[in-house]
Amino acid sequence: MTRLLGVDLGERRIGLAVAESDGVAARPLTTLPRGSEVGADVDRLRDLAAREEIAELVVGLPIEAHGAEGPQAAATRRWASAVGSALGLPVVYRDERYTSHLAEERLGPIGRGRSGGPPGRSRRNAYRARVDREAAAIILQDELEARSRASAPPSGPAEPTRSTENR
Repeated sequence: MTRLLGVDLGERRIGLAVAESDGVAARPLTTLPRGSEVGADVDRLRDLAAREEIAELVVGLPIEAHGAEGPQAAATRRWASAVGSALGLPVVYRDERYTSHLAEERLGPIGRGRSGGPPGRSRRNAYRARVDREAAAIILQDELEARSRASAPPSGPAEPTRSTENR
């Protein structure tokens, strides 16, 4: 069975999720800090990919709202290509538009601070990390559902079968 790693790449963090390729649900896994260079990210991901027995990366591609790929998508492709090559894993891209918004809706609002005021820096950072993991799970779930639809037989009324027996 193939295990997939969903990746929500951000400027500061990398949200990760995992799923079986024939499974029905992706689950948030962890959030890693981004390294100053791709090599640092590869080092962090190498151990995790081995431990989780990952066979493929599903990377969220930040498509612009009007549907075109901009500079962020190009940067993501460069990063994912370098990481996939270094880890010896194939890379698949998934449109990630609105995944962070959906993740925030799933998680609900960030909690208040200790004294009932605005949340402090550590609480905000922890919440953002949870959002990134959840967004990675949404990206990965989208890929699982797309694969399921692609492998499903066409729907609609079945063609009647004709007998070829001699009468």
